[in-house]
Amino acid sequence: MKKDIYIFNDGDLRRKDNTFYFQSGETKKYLPIEELDSVWVFGEVTVNKKFLDFASQKGILIHFFNYYEYYTGTFYPREHLNSGYVILKQAEAYLQEEKRVLIAKKIIRTAINNILVVLKYYSKRGKDLKEVIADIEEKWSLMEDCSSTAELMAYEGNIRESYYKAFNIILDEPDFVFTNRSRRPPKDKINALISFGNSMMYTTVLSEIYQTNLDPRIGYLHATNNRRFSLNLDLAEIFKPVIVDRVIFSLINKRVITAKDFDNNFGGILLKDSGKKKFIEEYNKKLLTTIHHKSIGTAVSYKRLIRLEAYKLQKLITEDADYEGFVCEW
Repeated sequence: MKKDIYIFNDGDLRRKDNTFYFQSGETKKYLPIEELDSVWVFGEVTVNKKFLDFASQKGILIHFFNYYEYYTGTFYPREHLNSGYVILKQAEAYLQEEKRVLIAKKIIRTAINNILVVLKYYSKRGKDLKEVIADIEEKWSLMEDCSSTAELMAYEGNIRESYYKAFNIILDEPDFVFTNRSRRPPKDKINALISFGNSMMYTTVLSEIYQTNLDPRIGYLHATNNRRFSLNLDLAEIFKPVIVDRVIFSLINKRVITAKDFDNNFGGILLKDSGKKKFIEEYNKKLLTTIHHKSIGTAVSYKRLIRLEAYKLQKLITEDADYEGFVCEW
């Protein structure tokens, strides 16, 4: 499996002959280009046309984040696997309201299933989550009658609000108390972790979509509009509970991340580089963790599961194949 490279230092990304290197001060480090999937840039890094042209040839995505840990954008190489037929079918499914709602509902249903899997996992370990689970299951049943994506998004928002309140029960940690969901900037440490983790997941999914025939600009749950990408936001909903949130719980419960890994000098709470590095280490470990895949009959990593989910969605859109979203089992 190809690797992701994360750059926190300031410096220059350059091409030399048939490889890349990153130079920070007097230190020069060569990157294994044939093994690279994506490069994630958190520091102040300069690139030139020669570098970007070679990255495009090799199909390597470059994800950029600014100083405040916000996702800035992605250098998305020319689509080497895009299919005109698949793009037409994606657009057709989006423009047919009934088909779009069907797809969006399948995505949301899978995401909520994974939320309930996470809650039931901790409920079995003594956390008092019965009321939260019952509340989400009730809202979920009402959501089945939705006839528009706007309604679906409203129910999904209410369900996530109930879910996020359960974080305090799961964690029971005075330094990490969730109040309300806040962004740009996050108002507490939990929100800082959620925002950073979600950004990581959106870009991970984008990298996996790039390896398929799908066009990431055409989503179904999230409207296709002036934003650059939306399909990655859709598929990320499925994996955020079982990857991002589990990473957050693990880091806090094991006291790997502490209050010292945050900064509150910017009108909100942000992760320091130390916290980002700890999160990314655990996040990568989770992505590379393998589980037994019943349909394939072999071990598959969570990262590969994301691409398989994109393939399943493609078959639904192009062939009207049955779609059964990935629901984690513990």
